[in-house]
Amino acid sequence: MIDLRSDTVTKPTPEMRKAMAEAEVGDDVYGEDPTVKRLEELAAAKLEREAALFVPTGSMGNQIAVHLWTHPGSEVIIEARGHIVNFEMGAMAALSGALPRPITTTNGLLSPEQVEAAVNPKVSYRTPTRLLCLENTHNLWSGLPMPRELKDQLVAVAHKHGLKVHLDGARIFNAAMALGTTAAELARGCDSVMFCLSKGLAAPVGSMLVGDADFIAEARRVRKLFGGGMRQVGVLAAAGIVALTTMVERLVEDHRRAKRLAEGLAELPGVILDPERIQTNIVVFRLARPDLPGDETLPPNARFVAAMKEHGVLCGAFGKEEVRMVTHYHITDPDVEHTLAAARTVLGKA
Repeated sequence: MIDLRSDTVTKPTPEMRKAMAEAEVGDDVYGEDPTVKRLEELAAAKLEREAALFVPTGSMGNQIAVHLWTHPGSEVIIEARGHIVNFEMGAMAALSGALPRPITTTNGLLSPEQVEAAVNPKVSYRTPTRLLCLENTHNLWSGLPMPRELKDQLVAVAHKHGLKVHLDGARIFNAAMALGTTAAELARGCDSVMFCLSKGLAAPVGSMLVGDADFIAEARRVRKLFGGGMRQVGVLAAAGIVALTTMVERLVEDHRRAKRLAEGLAELPGVILDPERIQTNIVVFRLARPDLPGDETLPPNARFVAAMKEHGVLCGAFGKEEVRMVTHYHITDPDVEHTLAAARTVLGKA
């Protein structure tokens, strides 16, 4: 199967497997795993911050930050299709008592004016606004990268009102490669940053939470509170070190293949997609084809996904109209061409 469901399906490289087998380990809850320490130092250096914390998942990293930057009954400003509010199981409410204030945009990018308007006045009868959450790249907006200049403007507005800023940078290295800058530049000014090792960087498990030393010290406590304390986890951290040192530069190959995929899909009947919007490794498109064969109880996009599977391609359906395909380390140029050929057949343009 050609698996385009997500870049989370990547498997560790041979170099990662070797590093995992040879990793020096200790008890990380006691702060005694030397490989984890090396990974955390490397992650902090990559983002030019004081400290970092290895966490099992990106969602946990995000929710630790929300927990530390908010109080029960306070609000979090976030773009309406943001991962933290849509795909993290209502955790900000369940774990931290925080409320999202989702802001709808036309392109996935919050404007400074929208953030300014969303901040509640500091009066006794309004919910206090404590946190602005940003996402780079933006998953549901076809992996859209947020330019540094816009990030700087949003951070400035938030800090003017006394808000903290957390960056869900699950794919921040994709954003950096697409924009021709560094992850450190794209994160500068944010009070905390999470990024994933287990997506395009192809490590098997893990994400990093990055910030100043005091924040990370508290984050370590909350990681334990949330059940994320790990023991001889250097066997996983070793793969993360390889990911950060060998897998960043090659992300441009994923971006090139996603662009080719988008250009081919945009030519097909019923596909609503602007290839110019595809800048990283995620292709999200609308499918306006109610006539597709298959189980008529399913929406057209789900029927498309089922039909593509019969042609050896796995992809994902979102809502009733959208389809997502994600390129990654295991997707080759022939895989992209096979996917386009299958889509042509399924959509009746063989």
